[in-house]
Amino acid sequence: MKKFLALLLAVSMMLGLCAVSSAEGTIKIGMVTDVGGVNDKSFNQTSWEGLQALAAEDPTFEVNYLESKTDADYQTNINTFIEEGYDLIICVGYMLADATREAAQDNPEQLFAIIDDSSIDLPNVACLMFAQEQASYLVGLVAGSVTQSKTVGYVQGMVSDSMNLFGIGYISGVLEACPEATVLQYNANNFGDAAGGSTAAKDMITKGADVIYHAAGGTGMGVIEACNEEGIWAIGVDTDQSILAPEHVITSAMKRVDVASQDISKAVKDGAFTAGVHLYDLSNGGVDLAPTRDHIPAEVLEKVEAAKAAIIAGEKTVPTSVADCPAFELAK
Repeated sequence: MKKFLALLLAVSMMLGLCAVSSAEGTIKIGMVTDVGGVNDKSFNQTSWEGLQALAAEDPTFEVNYLESKTDADYQTNINTFIEEGYDLIICVGYMLADATREAAQDNPEQLFAIIDDSSIDLPNVACLMFAQEQASYLVGLVAGSVTQSKTVGYVQGMVSDSMNLFGIGYISGVLEACPEATVLQYNANNFGDAAGGSTAAKDMITKGADVIYHAAGGTGMGVIEACNEEGIWAIGVDTDQSILAPEHVITSAMKRVDVASQDISKAVKDGAFTAGVHLYDLSNGGVDLAPTRDHIPAEVLEKVEAAKAAIIAGEKTVPTSVADCPAFELAK
């Protein structure tokens, strides 16, 4: 009997060690980019940098990415991470919505997060959403305040409900600061065409634009390059893009996809993953004006900070529909 009890105790201890080992094991996070690629200087890159920072801070996280060259790669890349036993798959961008939905339905035990899409209502999918209209409104205030020609530009990567929020917010801010301003608008229908972005920007500059905002991923790199070459102000998006043209990027509309990617990854580790919409806005620091503000006049920055405070306090609401911003033309 004593030998049996000793054996039972030893087995119990081994099982306990296995449980501890499993609980303290590696948490594998896989990220699938959209066609903009991991070095897009925008939200794919920012998401990946957030995951890299998380892994550097907490070695229990193993993070990897797969780059999508075309739409056809979305499903393949997602399936690769599923087959390799990843704990969470983060899909970057609404363009991955169909592939994410299909994979989540077919693999109900697999956890997913998708950035910039709220259409997936499944118990294993977290939708990481951003009030991009709020940050866009703030940079619109800047554009409307500093324009000398009263003509500004806006280049959008694609037309969709989510993407349209950038334009609606921006134009609302521009017209708040300068009601008589003209906002030239262009839908690139592509997130990876820098040459097309440059051509669109130069056309706007020819028509008098002296400030141009882009929400166009890799296409926006061409917008910033053209603004730099022609000596006018560019406004970046998603991350602080002043590094791309320090003398001609006046500000950027930041979207903290890095923080969102870290938050949902930590939730998986803690057993606290929740499906549904996770909203990041001005009130929780999920969106904001970029920290590089050297080129913004003090009085304009004061105006922006006052507007930001009013939005956070609920005293000002930024439009989110074309009906509330009829000057936005891309969705018409």
